[in-house]
Amino acid sequence: MQQTSQTITLGGGCFWCTEAVFVQVRGVLDVESGYCNGQTQQPTYEQVCTGRTGHAEVVKLVYDPQQISVREILEIFFVIHAPTTLNAQGNDHGTQYRSGIYFSTPEQQQVALALIDELSQSGAYARPIVTEVLPLTNYSPAEDYHQDFFEKNPHQGYCMAVAAPKVVKFRKTFARLQKSDR
Repeated sequence: MQQTSQTITLGGGCFWCTEAVFVQVRGVLDVESGYCNGQTQQPTYEQVCTGRTGHAEVVKLVYDPQQISVREILEIFFVIHAPTTLNAQGNDHGTQYRSGIYFSTPEQQQVALALIDELSQSGAYARPIVTEVLPLTNYSPAEDYHQDFFEKNPHQGYCMAVAAPKVVKFRKTFARLQKSDR
């Protein structure tokens, strides 16, 4: 029996922003905000915000590889966040905001490393890419109030100032990959 979906987890700064984009991507079946690759078991948002748990704020994507490739997902990822800033995205600073690709298959790891090499060689960024590529470990979902945050709070200040521009950038750059129901 052929597997119909795959999972990849991405850290691109605040999970509200990353989630706001990927819920709109054709072939992405589910997006869940969460925490990964830290030491504390089932940390709270408050614990992760201290920077002492080692976790990254992430979105866990379940996608249909028949509709979208892992490379296309990662191309979107590299456009909607800053992969050259260590432990920071815009005004958000701390290890929890690091850029990361947390893979669940060897193919995802290979595609991620190849794309990072390609982007680095192309000069697409003035500074080196600092995105970590690691296997997913110690994942736990974020609290319910973080799920679908942008959709539920589009007029909240952070959403308007940070998440909304990322959604607009996705729509302009990847219109062909946008879900038709949006």
